[in-house]
Amino acid sequence: MVGLDANAAAMVEASRRTNVTGRGGLANAVFVVAAIETPPAELAGRASLVTVLFPWGSLLRGVVGLDDRPLAGIASLAAPGAPIEVVASVTGRDAVSAGVENGRLDDVDAIAGAWRAAGLELGDRRPATEAEVLASRSTWARRLASGGSGGPRRVICLRGRRLKVAGRERIRG
Repeated sequence: MVGLDANAAAMVEASRRTNVTGRGGLANAVFVVAAIETPPAELAGRASLVTVLFPWGSLLRGVVGLDDRPLAGIASLAAPGAPIEVVASVTGRDAVSAGVENGRLDDVDAIAGAWRAAGLELGDRRPATEAEVLASRSTWARRLASGGSGGPRRVICLRGRRLKVAGRERIRG
């Protein structure tokens, strides 16, 4: 498992939990401090699964199709055919801080078009279940469960995959 975040402090808790072997931890976890817009070249095409949990800022703009650079970074990490799974929520604060309006999660055509342009295929967009939110084990999940996020938040799952690439031509498969 590889964790990637531009903010090292954001990975401290995940690193602590992950490195507790014998209690659900992973002995082979690595955490990399890097922006999704410029992931390390050594990771290109290596991910068999890319998971994005509760993105904000530029990463949120990317997964909802408003910024092609984060989507290109996500696509560059994924091996051809690899699943891409996103758990996202948009609030009024995101409109101010990231320029993402709450209704953007409902614009499936715009999101799918941006994903396609990045070499990704959006297969599914649906409300997240409470179990999926809690399974993320993120700090946002804990806030949502406790009602500490400023009220009820709508959480959406976006699922797709990296398109297979043959030469310069993208193919389905």
